[in-house]
Parts: sequence; structure tokens; C-alpha cells
Amino acid sequence: MSSTNLDAPSSKLTLTAVAAVIGLHVLTAVALIGMKAPDIKVAPKNQIPPIEIELVTLSQKQPVAAVEEVVPDLPPATPPKSKASPAVKAQPKPRKEPVIKEQKPEVAPPKKVEEKKPDIIKTKTPIAEPKVDTQVVEDQRRAKERRQAEEHRRIEQAQQKAEQEARDKAAQEAQRLATEQAAREAEAKAAQQAAAQAKAAKEAAEAAAKAAASNTPVSFTASNADWASAPRLSFPERAARNARSGDTFNVVLVLRVNKQGGIDSVRIAKSSGNPRVDKEAQRQVRSGKFKPFTQNGVPVVGDVTLPVSYAVP
Repeated sequence: MSSTNLDAPSSKLTLTAVAAVIGLHVLTAVALIGMKAPDIKVAPKNQIPPIEIELVTLSQKQPVAAVEEVVPDLPPATPPKSKASPAVKAQPKPRKEPVIKEQKPEVAPPKKVEEKKPDIIKTKTPIAEPKVDTQVVEDQRRAKERRQAEEHRRIEQAQQKAEQEARDKAAQEAQRLATEQAAREAEAKAAQQAAAQAKAAKEAAEAAAKAAASNTPVSFTASNADWASAPRLSFPERAARNARSGDTFNVVLVLRVNKQGGIDSVRIAKSSGNPRVDKEAQRQVRSGKFKPFTQNGVPVVGDVTLPVSYAVP
């Protein structure tokens, strides 16, 4: 008679438990595979083309419950208690048959379901077609035109400045040449004047020497005469006896004046019509004295024509 363990679970129950565990694992795997990361739509930012930006978006971590394999607690296999049996006569010891113990199926430890990290979703921002800003293009064109105009103006100013400097230099050179020419002409003219003055002075000296060497009289007018002491002229009393009151007698005298200014002789150039008046006029004039007459700075002998007028008192 074979002995059996009545408390050991049946093989059917064990197989059922194993099948349940495997089913749970399969369902968990299918659920994990079926999970789909949420599509995160990222609004494209207004970026300046043509820059391409890759945005890396991390999905939110969703906790996944770890599924543990539940193994029912099995009571330990205990040998059946022997019941008191009545005394039995000794019988021959039966041959014991080997007891085949049912091995307990090895239950794999519960597998921890690792949380699967979501894949990094790379979203490629579509490159927007570059929009041509006509205002920017127009501003650039105007700025370029202004730069070109400014450069052209600077070039013209430089050319005008160079031309003005050239004109100024030419004018300065012409002025310098004109000044030098004027200086040369002035020097030549001064030299000519100096030569003329020297010649005149020489001629005057020669004339003075000749005049000094000779006593040839030089004619002068009364306006050129300068008295050193003027004579006193008065109508003669003897001539007044034969004249009427208010009558006028005019006589013209010619005086020879020496180099010292003295009167050497007096002659009548025109008579007054009264011999006594003429003679008295000659006598009165001799009492005077002239300053020496000069010619070219040299004293000379002079003939002076002097009119004399008498009024009868």
C-alpha cells in the first residue's frame, strides 16, 4: 500500500496558478506595448530663417505599477499522523515500495516591471519660407544710395579742395613773381632816380661852380626876392610941390644884387615922368639889403626888377 500526501496541492491547481501568472505577465507586456506616448505638438516659433532648430520634448513620466507574481501560500507537507491502531499480530514485514515525492514546481521570483522611458521625440520645425520684407530692402537700398552719395560728395570735395589748393598755390606763385618783378622794377626805378638825382646834382654843382666862377647875373622877379632889411619908401617933398594931391607916380627899377645880397647898382627901367621922383626912388632903394640869391644852392649875382609906386599926399 502506497502512502500519499493528502495536504499537498494537486497538480491541476498548481498548473492553474502557473497559467494565471503567465497570463498576467502576458497582459502586462501587451498593456506596456499598447501604451502610446502622447503626441505633443509644439507650436513653431517665429524664428528668423534659415535657422533650423530641433526641439527635444520629454514626455511626462507615468508611473507604472509593478506587477508582482502572487504565489499562494502552500502549507508545508506534513506527514500524516499515525492513528493508534490495535495491536496487530506480527506479520512479515512487507516490502516497502519507493515513495515518489511530487516535486514542487519552481516558482520564478516576481519580475519587476521596469518603467520604460519614453523615446525622445525629435520634432523638426518646418522651415518657413523666407519672406522678403520690401521695407527692409528699400531701407537698405536707400542707405546704399546715401553712402554712395556721401562718398561721391567726399570725392568732389577732395577734388575741389585740391583744385582750390592748386589755384591758391598758382596765385601765390604769381603774387611772388609779381612782387619780385615789382621789387626789381622799384630797384631799377630807384636806381634810375638816384642816377638822375646824381646827374642833376652834378649838373647843379657844375652850374654853381660855373656861376661862382663867373659874375654873370641871373634875372629874378620881385616875388623871388627876400629882403634882409627893407628900404623905407616915401614920396619926396620937393617933388610934391609940382604935383597935385592924390596923384600917383609909378617907377620900375632894376637892381643889381651881389652874392652877399647887397645892392650894387640901381637903374630905371621905366620912368614915372618926374625926374625928381625917379632919382629919389633910386636913392631910397639903395638903403635896403636882400638875402643872397642862390641857384642850385650856390649864391649868384642877380638882377631884380622892382616896381615902386608913390602916392601924392
